[in-house]
Amino acid sequence: MFVKVCGLATTADVDVAVEAGADAVGLVISGTSVRGLTRDTAAALAAHARAHTPAGVLSVLVVNDTPAAEAAALARELDVDALQLHGPYGEADFAAAAAVFPRLWRATSLKERPDTRVGAYGEEVLLLDSPRAGSGARWDLSLLDAARPEGSWLLAGGLAPENVAEAIEAARPWGVDVSSGVESSPGVKDHDRIRAFVAAAKSAG
Repeated sequence: MFVKVCGLATTADVDVAVEAGADAVGLVISGTSVRGLTRDTAAALAAHARAHTPAGVLSVLVVNDTPAAEAAALARELDVDALQLHGPYGEADFAAAAAVFPRLWRATSLKERPDTRVGAYGEEVLLLDSPRAGSGARWDLSLLDAARPEGSWLLAGGLAPENVAEAIEAARPWGVDVSSGVESSPGVKDHDRIRAFVAAAKSAG
């Protein structure tokens, strides 16, 4: 089971996620998210991840309100492994980003963009989230019965150490993504909850 821990804010957050066994760490740049980092902080965390994480652990830049081509240039500047375009980005946006930075992830909800074909916009990973991304709200996983993706897709939205095993059994994803479910307060990661989440997800998968 592939596990991404997103919305990390400190080098200690990165270290704990990696030591717990996460396969990817997410760094958010957003003007609307409590987890949004400044460019300088994101650069420092990306550099720390490159220097202190084992081969195979991915660093992912996550954006939701940055123009796609600009985000791709930033991903290249920060030297992250992948760029996650989260939300109302269309095929043209992905094409513009891919011209600058090739490794793209697409994050959406079934309500927002119901196309659940992995790679539909040229992305290598698809993430399905709650319609209110970052809210910690769970969503009706039975909707996947008629629209279950195949291949590399992550389940997100309302996941926590207490429910991730149940969600994996219901949704049968390739991987899972967590942010608010491992926090002690909005934007502040709880390291024990990160460890518990990764352990529960890996055991279930």
